[in-house]
Amino acid sequence: MTDGRLLANDHVKQASGQGQRRRHPARGRRFAFHTWSSAGARSSSTAGVVGLAGATGALLLVLALVHITQGTSGIGAGDLLALATGTPNAEAWNVLVASRLPRLSAGLIVGIALGVAGAAFQSLVRNTLASPDTLGVNAGAYLAITLAAALGLSLPVLPSGALAFLGGLAAAGFVMVLAAGGASGPTRLILAGSATALALGSFTTLLLLLFEEETKGLYAWGSGSLVQADLSASVQMAPILLLGTVAMVALGHRLDLLALGDDKASVLGLRVGRTRIVVTMLAVLLTAAAVTVAGPVGFVGLCAPAIVRLLAPVVPGLMRHRVLLPMSGLAGAIIVLGGDVGLRALLGNQSGVDVPTGVVTSMVGAVALVALARRHRDSGPTRQPPAARTRTARGTLWFWLVLGLALAGVVGAAIAGALLGDTLLLTGDLANWLAGVAGPRVLFVLDERLPRVAAALLAGTALAVAGVTVQAVCRNPLAEPGILGITAGAGVGAVTLLTLAPMAGVWLMSSAAGAGALVAFVLVYGLSWRAGLSSDRLVLIGIGVSAGFAALTTLIIVASDPWNTAKALTWLSGSTYGRSFEQLMPLVIALVVLAPLAGVVRRELDLLALDDDVPRVLGVRLERTRLLALVGSAVLTATAVSAIGVVGFVGLVAPHAARALVGGRHARVLPVAAALGALLVSLADTIGRWVIAPAQIPAGLLTALIGTPYFVWLLWRSRMTT
Repeated sequence: MTDGRLLANDHVKQASGQGQRRRHPARGRRFAFHTWSSAGARSSSTAGVVGLAGATGALLLVLALVHITQGTSGIGAGDLLALATGTPNAEAWNVLVASRLPRLSAGLIVGIALGVAGAAFQSLVRNTLASPDTLGVNAGAYLAITLAAALGLSLPVLPSGALAFLGGLAAAGFVMVLAAGGASGPTRLILAGSATALALGSFTTLLLLLFEEETKGLYAWGSGSLVQADLSASVQMAPILLLGTVAMVALGHRLDLLALGDDKASVLGLRVGRTRIVVTMLAVLLTAAAVTVAGPVGFVGLCAPAIVRLLAPVVPGLMRHRVLLPMSGLAGAIIVLGGDVGLRALLGNQSGVDVPTGVVTSMVGAVALVALARRHRDSGPTRQPPAARTRTARGTLWFWLVLGLALAGVVGAAIAGALLGDTLLLTGDLANWLAGVAGPRVLFVLDERLPRVAAALLAGTALAVAGVTVQAVCRNPLAEPGILGITAGAGVGAVTLLTLAPMAGVWLMSSAAGAGALVAFVLVYGLSWRAGLSSDRLVLIGIGVSAGFAALTTLIIVASDPWNTAKALTWLSGSTYGRSFEQLMPLVIALVVLAPLAGVVRRELDLLALDDDVPRVLGVRLERTRLLALVGSAVLTATAVSAIGVVGFVGLVAPHAARALVGGRHARVLPVAAALGALLVSLADTIGRWVIAPAQIPAGLLTALIGTPYFVWLLWRSRMTT
């Protein structure tokens, strides 16, 4: 934002000079001379901008020409060239109008809309990590459209766009309120957006599972697909794109002033609140138009403005918003079309139908997010928000009381899990089973149900212990294995094996999940290391790696079995369905070995949670201890994922609740958090199996829906005190 501030400072100087000119003519002349003397620089700046715009337009034209020659039909560049020269060819004309032009126009609309919207969001919150994805706008718009489909509503294009606009606007407003408009630092903004997107995504996934027939095809579309039936959507969204972009560019001068800061902008006469509202609504409108046409195409709104800003030192004047906004739109179109062209060039033309273009842009965007995150330093308040500060312990008796109640709750949850489901049992049935005199019906039900109960309890315990360790090592009470990319990495490994070898054994599945988790961990840890391990950087890079692995998972699913999305969604949402005691052995071994080790190093965890200096002074080998602790967390997470799939937020909620109850000493936090994690996942699994029986809700969806409000509350408490 440096160039933007310099430009805004020019406005300050100009306003100041005009005021001085009226009182002091000599000063006014000096200012006028300075303005005249910089005319050559402005001319050079204009020439550079025009040259860059011409080169960008030429590149976009080349990509469009290549794009229009690709497709599953036999119509190639020669046929289209002959058609352009006037040679009649009915087949080529039909392919061009019915397939090629709709896809091209969709790519252009999506790219331009998301590029302009992303640049506006970044300027609005003065944060280069802001985008329609990281602010939850795409997730809100996607949920709104999915909800309409689940309710059986078949809406035309414009009403769908209006619905997407409302959903995206609600999500953006919610995230900005939580993150204090982005002023509280990049970590809180991205965490708030990620939490909101996860909660909205959980609702969306739940609708996709419960209303599979009504929402068929929306899973792939939800990753951003340019496949179009005709030109109608693009034609109806094009005026909205034009009006939104023109209005945004017209507000460019106000965004220049806003780059100074709210106080200085107000002094210059800018109505900051009104400007923020108008720009937010226009950015959400552009995002909704893109989602309506092609679904939520990921990370274009992050990459396009970032690329343009990187060129600013080479091309002076590029940071003026009346230049930055349209150039970001052109960059967005190049990213979308380039991703689509590259996808079909590498994987074949059929991949353009099977694989959503948004998967490619999400992978590119994840790399961009990691690169941007590496440039950020700790933002301070987010590292230890007051909501996460631990209470003073109330004494040993209180600790044992809390632990006893938590363990009693675990026992109660286990009994409820055994009794409730599509077939209701009585406690007498369970007693007969324990005595070995149960009937065949009870035996059948419990043989199928008890492994699921054990899986939920064990996985919840493992995720909670991993969460306690990660938060201590990172000194960030908002961190958890899922946010650090470990869960997504384990999911990639497991889904890859599930796709390539559906009948693979439990040990092979655990090994694949463990390998994916460790790869993700190595990436996050290695990329975060930069003359030391930064807490905020670790979290931001973890989110980027998690997004990239999630896109890779989607690519594997849609490329291998695009119509069997229920299988993938169930796994990625965390389900205990079909589990056996044998499949739980890797998780049992991991817990037996690593959970006691976490208790042994409880003193080191206490010291790691303070700062880097105290552990070194007291003889703790900081980096080795930190590395081993994170490796243990990765193994626990990987085995939990191999047992029940991807379950989010348990590693965040359980440690926080434990600290709130018994204080910050890890000797007390670890057992209480383990019990609360087991209780949370077990209750989520039981409710999911029972509430809409015989249909089921995956446990991971319910833990996300339960954990997200708690996470939001933590962010809100942090915002209120910073």
